[in-house]
Amino acid sequence: MSELEIDAIVFDVLGTLVDEPAGIRAGIRALDPSLDDPRIEQLSLLWQQHIAREQRRILDGGRPYLTSDVLDREVARLVADAAGIDEPTAVAALALSGRQLPPWPDTVAGLARLAERFPLIGLSNASRTALLGLNSHAGLRWHQALSAEDARTYKPDPAVYRLAVTASGRPAERLLMVATHAWDLRAAQGLGLRTAYVTRPVGDPPTSSDRFDLHADDLADLADQLDRA
Repeated sequence: MSELEIDAIVFDVLGTLVDEPAGIRAGIRALDPSLDDPRIEQLSLLWQQHIAREQRRILDGGRPYLTSDVLDREVARLVADAAGIDEPTAVAALALSGRQLPPWPDTVAGLARLAERFPLIGLSNASRTALLGLNSHAGLRWHQALSAEDARTYKPDPAVYRLAVTASGRPAERLLMVATHAWDLRAAQGLGLRTAYVTRPVGDPPTSSDRFDLHADDLADLADQLDRA
């Protein structure tokens, strides 16, 4: 890789900075406190699979674009039905679980440290409204937060990454995309962004053929590497 010269950092949010599965599990547990852990895991997996499948259908043109808010309401109803719950207020609360995700232990301090040196841009598949709530709940610090809703598509569509390039006013190669999802980094790399993989328990690890600029254990490690770079 050529020398790493960065003007701004672009962060994936879901999974990279917040523990999405933990937040969804908490929402399901609140839906029905009598559910045991294995059943909660099953319903959480149902949630994740439905969202991934429907976003892929939208990307493939099999379904018109819908915001993450719509998909969350849809999957909340699906999960509630599977759990045998038919209480509209409880289902509505479950649909908001995606806005109440806990940050990883290093996230808040790591962002604060990186923000001392670089403009930080959040880039998420979450809708504008969901991203606002998520940022507030998790205490995320941004100079700008961008939603895929502005491109009316979802990552890994290149149009989403172009939002960050346009907002930064910098060449793509001067931006560092940080994510725990290798697929996310590959897509950003395809548009010319530099890339940093951060290890998380819920991530999509790189394969032997991936060539990312940085690999970090957490945001503190990422900041250390950028200091040295």
